Amino acid sequence: MSFCLDDGSELLYGPAKSEPGAVATGFLGDEPQTAILHETAPPSEAATRAQIHTTERTAVLPSGVADVPKGKGFDKRLLLAPLALAVMLLGGFFGYRYLGSNSKNVTSIAVMPFVNESGNPDLEYLSDGMTETLIKSLTSLPNMEVRPRSAVFRYKGRDTDLQTVGKELSVQAILNGRLVERGERLMLSLELVDVEKNKVLWTEQYERKQADVVSLQSDIARDISATLSPKLSGADEAKVTKQATSDPVAYQAYLRGRYYWNKRTGEDIQKAVEQFRLAVDRDPNYALAFVGLADCYVLLPDYASSPAAESFATAKEFAERALSIDSSLAEPHATLGLIYHHNWEWADAEREYKRGVELNPNYASLYHWYSVLLFDEGRNDEASEMITRAHELDPLSNIINQNYAQMLQKRNDHEEAINICRKMIDLDPQFPGGHFTIAWSYMKLRSYDEAIASFQKALEVGGSNSDTLSDLGFAYAAVGRRDDAIKLLKELEERYQAKKAEAQAIAAIYGALGKKDKAFEWLEKAYMDRSGTLPDFFRMTYKSEPLRDDPRFKELMRRVGLPT
Repeated sequence: MSFCLDDGSELLYGPAKSEPGAVATGFLGDEPQTAILHETAPPSEAATRAQIHTTERTAVLPSGVADVPKGKGFDKRLLLAPLALAVMLLGGFFGYRYLGSNSKNVTSIAVMPFVNESGNPDLEYLSDGMTETLIKSLTSLPNMEVRPRSAVFRYKGRDTDLQTVGKELSVQAILNGRLVERGERLMLSLELVDVEKNKVLWTEQYERKQADVVSLQSDIARDISATLSPKLSGADEAKVTKQATSDPVAYQAYLRGRYYWNKRTGEDIQKAVEQFRLAVDRDPNYALAFVGLADCYVLLPDYASSPAAESFATAKEFAERALSIDSSLAEPHATLGLIYHHNWEWADAEREYKRGVELNPNYASLYHWYSVLLFDEGRNDEASEMITRAHELDPLSNIINQNYAQMLQKRNDHEEAINICRKMIDLDPQFPGGHFTIAWSYMKLRSYDEAIASFQKALEVGGSNSDTLSDLGFAYAAVGRRDDAIKLLKELEERYQAKKAEAQAIAAIYGALGKKDKAFEWLEKAYMDRSGTLPDFFRMTYKSEPLRDDPRFKELMRRVGLPT
C-alpha cells in the first residue's frame, strides 16, 4: 500500500516497522505501523534512506479506492481499512503535532560545538561554522533564549555531563551534533536533549553533498525550530531558515573567515580578511561577509597594531555596506556602535547600540558594549543593568565577566568582584583579564603583594601588553617601588614612539609617582591622538584617582564630551 503527500512524495509504502524516533501510532508489537518519511536530500537527489519526521503537509488517499474488487469471500470491512488508516495517521500526526510535543515548554537552549569526527582537521572550520550559523538562526525564534558562541565553545573538546552543562549555562535543552565526511558527502547526526528531564526530544541524521551545505543548514534550522516551537508562524520560520547566501563557495569562505577571526591573533585576523573578501567577491550581496570584514578591521588596531583611524574608517564602510544589503541585521549596528564609541561620537554610538538590541535582544555582546558606553558616560545604574543582562545571556564569557566584576568594583563590592575573577581564572587561567581585574580589587583592599603577583601573572599569560605594563607600573609606584615603576615607564615611552602604546598608559604611572604635570602632558597627547581608549582611563577610577582633584582632569573630560 502506498500513500503520497500532495507533492507526490511517498508517505507510506507497505507495513512500516517501528524505528527510533518514529511518531507513536498506537500499534503494539509487530503489528503494521504508519510513519511519515522525511528525505534529507534535496529534490534533485535520489533518496538515500527513509527518515522518520513530521510534516505539515496533508496526506491524501490514493486513487482507485472505490475500485477495490469484491470477489468471493470479500469482507466489506476492508473497504473501510484505507480510510481508517488515513484517519489514524492524521489523528496521530495532529495529536503529536499539537498535543504531544515534548518540547512545548523549552524556552532556553545551548547548541554545543559540533564534533568533527571526519578525521580531517581541515574540516574544523565547517563543524564550528555550522554550529555558529545554527546559533544565529535559532536566535530568531520568539521567546527563546539561545546561548551565544562564547558560552558554548568553552566546552569544545571536553567530555562534560549534559546535566552539568545545562546547570552551568542555565538552559533547559542542549543540541549535540557530530559531523562525518565521506568522500564528497557530509553526514551530520543531531540530538536534542531536555537536560532538566534527562530526555531525548528529537534526533535526526542528514546526508548531503558538501556543495549543498547551504540548503542543509536551512533544513536543520527548520527542523529544530519546528520541534522547539511547533506553532511557529510562517514569518518567524522564514527568519529562522533565511539563507544569507546561496553560493556554497562563498558560504564556506565565510565560515573559514569566522574560524580565523575567533582565534583573535593579528595573523589569524588577516587570514579572516582574505576569506571574507573571497566570500564577497563570490557573492557581492552577502551581508554577513561584509559584517565579517567590518569586525576584522575594528579589531586590527588591538591585535595587529594597525592605525586606528584608518582601520575604523574601513570597518565603518563595510558595516554600512552590510546594512544597505540587509537592514534587519543587528551585527552591523553593534560594530558601528563600537566605532562611534571609539571616535567619541557618543549619541551616534548609543543610537546604534539601541537599534542593535531592538533587532536582536539576545545578542550578549551588544549589551556588553552598550554597558561600557554607559559607564564611560557616568550612567552607572543603566550600565549595571546592561552588563547584568549580558551576563545573564552569556554567563561564561570571559570579557563579560571581566566587565561584570568591574561593575562590582565601582560599587566597592571587592569581595564579590574577587569571587567572580576567581571563577574566571578557574575556567580559563590563560585569560589575562581575570588576573589584572582581580589585581585592582587587591589594590583597593591593600593586599599589595597579591595585587602585584596578579599583574605579573596577567603579563605572563597575555604577553607583554602595554596596558598591563601600565597597570603594574602604577602598582609599583603606589607601593613605593619607584625604580621599578620608572623602568616600566621608560619602556612604555619607547613603545609609544613605535606606535605600540597609548599615551594614557604612560600618564597613569606619572600620576601614581606624583608627577601631575607630566601626567597631564601625556593625557594631552592622548587627546590629540584621539585615542579610542582614553575614556577607559576616566572610567578606571583607580588609575585616574591621583589626578581627579585637579581642574585639568574635568576640563579634559569635558573636551572629550563626557560629563564631569
